[in-house]
Amino acid sequence: MSEQLMIKSLFDLKETIAADLFEGCIYPWEVLSKIKNGIITIGATLPADEYDKVGEDIWIAKSAKVAPTACINGPAIIGKDAEVRHCAFIRGSAIVGEGAVVGNSTELKNVILFNKVQVPHYNYVGDSVLGFKSHMGAGSITSNVKSDKTPVTVKAGELKLETGLKKFGAILGDYVEVGCNSVLNPGTVIGRNANIYPLSMVRGFVPERSIYKTAGEIVGKY
Repeated sequence: MSEQLMIKSLFDLKETIAADLFEGCIYPWEVLSKIKNGIITIGATLPADEYDKVGEDIWIAKSAKVAPTACINGPAIIGKDAEVRHCAFIRGSAIVGEGAVVGNSTELKNVILFNKVQVPHYNYVGDSVLGFKSHMGAGSITSNVKSDKTPVTVKAGELKLETGLKKFGAILGDYVEVGCNSVLNPGTVIGRNANIYPLSMVRGFVPERSIYKTAGEIVGKY
């Protein structure tokens, strides 16, 4: 079970500019503390003919589309052909992958969005990693702090992994689909190619190639 929670089981690291940040890590939440400084390191290597440096530690690809009403705080990298739409709020420590979409009124904070990720409508994504081509439906959010403010534990069946993190939202593997108005509770990990029904409240681990219908009802896709 623990292997399914590992980076190697969840992501194709060729689909993110942040691949080097995952070196030395086993589980994906270990990268969260490395995002801020990692952006500054990566940004310094980006070619000036492909990226503009805007403000303090903000790099935006020349091919990206950023609405004039969007707010981007550094450090941040907006990748090639990405789209940041009207009134998006990037609070800082965010990597938006190539071809990704950050939609209207969506808020990002301390995140890595792999290439082609879509968070297009009224989403909050904090202290999280979203894999290649993952998609969060309208109004779906990550909850990144427990109500009792204690460190987040990742639970998968009888397995419990202490993260030591007080702020940790969700990990979405490649090709994950999250239905509209769902809440991903702190420490949620969703395996590759899994689907989450709309209006779900998800906690713990959802295996790859499965469909989360309700708590206690998870079925295989094939």
